[in-house]
Amino acid sequence: MKNKKFETQAIRAQLNRSNNNEHSVPLYLTSSFVFDSAEEMRAAFAEETDPYIYSRYSNPNTNEFITKLCLLEGAEAGIGTASGMAAIYTTLAALLSSGNHLISCSSVFGATHTVFTKYFPKWGITHSYFNANNPNDIETLITPNTKLIYIETPTNPAIEVIDLNSVSAIAKKHKLLLIVDNCFATPYLQQPILFGADVVIHSATKYIDGQGRVLGGAVVGSKDLIKEIYLFGRITGPSLSPFNAWVLSKSLETLALRMDRHCENALFIAQELEGHNALQFVKYPFLKSHPHYAIAIKQMKAGGGIVTFSVNGGYQKATQFMDKLQMIKISPNLGDSRTIATHPASSTHCKLSVAERLAVGIDDGLIRISVGLEHKQDILNDILQALS
Repeated sequence: MKNKKFETQAIRAQLNRSNNNEHSVPLYLTSSFVFDSAEEMRAAFAEETDPYIYSRYSNPNTNEFITKLCLLEGAEAGIGTASGMAAIYTTLAALLSSGNHLISCSSVFGATHTVFTKYFPKWGITHSYFNANNPNDIETLITPNTKLIYIETPTNPAIEVIDLNSVSAIAKKHKLLLIVDNCFATPYLQQPILFGADVVIHSATKYIDGQGRVLGGAVVGSKDLIKEIYLFGRITGPSLSPFNAWVLSKSLETLALRMDRHCENALFIAQELEGHNALQFVKYPFLKSHPHYAIAIKQMKAGGGIVTFSVNGGYQKATQFMDKLQMIKISPNLGDSRTIATHPASSTHCKLSVAERLAVGIDDGLIRISVGLEHKQDILNDILQALS
């Protein structure tokens, strides 16, 4: 399978058929698995053999999903988790110890920011933020206790693009781990491991599922690092359900088709809105006006499905825009087949102070549009009538 193209791997990598010779992979809705003897069970728990034991540890459906995702990301191993935040927390908790320090881009998902600022300090884990526009500042933040660098690219919701080659070079120079949240790009548009990342994280709830049906997360990377993360997750239990894993594995089969349409629609929307007199700015990685356009076209196949813009008039005008939308729905989710609008300052990033929000490009007028799969003209028409 390793020599096949992305679309073929996403469809053809699947579990071996059972003796029922099914065409579609069956669901394994079982909490545990049985052994033929006490000795067989002993050997499994002693890790002398590697059978299925308990679905918190592993399950055929979860393994198929992760095997597929590893192929698509170019990773050696991976684990599935119950959600994207479970993937983030499990990874960082497994790799960090009390006294460690991490460096992160300041523009991150709101819940990730809360983990860094509210919970990690309770356990003696500190962090420093660098501005995504200035990754060279990372070296000034490194301390003897720094263990890893954590980034999103593109970032949520400012859509900043961070140069993976540059950050990877800094990480390797200082013997730090590089962890990349690849949720916005998906492995179809960007493979951070090819640019030197050690671990890649996904909220599979978003584009990997693509239809707003299930929660899920995934972590992929080198065998040694994934073993540490797996063992932590196996004990603490943020496991991915077999049913959700089955859905997500099926979803990967259409990821390339869906992302092509998301990107086509999003670029059209961004180009049509750029220069609109009701907007301060429009931001999209593959717009030539994007400050990181050169980086985006170097490391991404296309610009993704997220467009952001800032409505003139701040909070009042932004919320009026949201309320006037007719087809597009208001939701904190993204990556759905349906177009979704979010006002980050009052929802996903409301826990940040005003100063913190402004520092990462979230003003009161900012709107995040997750551009769906509807006809692009219908999406544009709804946005335009809400702006009028």
